Amino acid sequence: MPAITARAVKDLRTNTGAGMMACKKALVESNGNTEVAVDWLRKKGLAAAQKKSTRVAAEGVIAVQTAGNTGAMIEMNAETDFVSRNETFQMLARNVVASALEHKGDEVAMKAAPVGSAANLDKAVTQHIASIGENLTFSRATYLAVESGVVASYAHSALAEGLGRIGIMVGLQWQDAAGDAAALAEVGKRIAMHIAAAKPDYVHRDEIPAEVVARERTVLSEQAVESGKPANVIEKMVEGRMKRFFSEVVLLDQTFVIDNETLIADLVTREVSNVGAPFSITAFQHFILGENVEKVEQDFSAEVALMVNGQ
Repeated sequence: MPAITARAVKDLRTNTGAGMMACKKALVESNGNTEVAVDWLRKKGLAAAQKKSTRVAAEGVIAVQTAGNTGAMIEMNAETDFVSRNETFQMLARNVVASALEHKGDEVAMKAAPVGSAANLDKAVTQHIASIGENLTFSRATYLAVESGVVASYAHSALAEGLGRIGIMVGLQWQDAAGDAAALAEVGKRIAMHIAAAKPDYVHRDEIPAEVVARERTVLSEQAVESGKPANVIEKMVEGRMKRFFSEVVLLDQTFVIDNETLIADLVTREVSNVGAPFSITAFQHFILGENVEKVEQDFSAEVALMVNGQ
């Protein structure tokens, strides 16, 4: 069996919220396989469904810019929150997201192209490091487009227009004839606000990989069997829990957070009369500041190491 490291225990605890000793036991029982360990914890009722790791956020800003049926979003990181409020840093972020929109999120092309008055992205960052006196980094970029419709956006915890700690883009596609683009963009902004709060992973159920659905059903079935209830009751329990699973990860199955009663799928149907033509949600992009950056937590790691070593 592979060695169970303090790091593995810490990551499993971060992903599941289960206790450290339970995480260690789950990894032992699963021979170090993290996915199997998550399922072991869930079957024991010790963890919720595996979610993306919650990591300590780096500072900086998410910048988003849209233009009709296209949009781009980038992340720029800094060492302190103070710098994220610096107008010079914010201008750098705006110039970088404008480049991302022009180059359709292609990071190779972005890094070779001029940014503001600088010859390329690296030089622009270097110039701003010298000016601001703090390390700055370009983290990532993404691009979204629809054939006919709009890409709407929302920046949460906004520092300025299009700059925040969370950024969302949503693609809204006309299904046939076009309607009112401005009205559609407003609907899209409200849906983007919902995504920032509800954090779905998919637009439609059919986007979920079959193995993910099968794995979830297996875990829920084993949980239900342990209740000791009759088979027909167990089947209903599993279906009810699968419905709840879909409502957690699928946008169209979620309840609109703004009114707390309308399904997003029903909201799309309802808004047709307001925007003047049928439309659909094609895709969304969701950036949270610092989610790809992890800071070292020495004290907690030491605590876990002592536990793993039985001290």
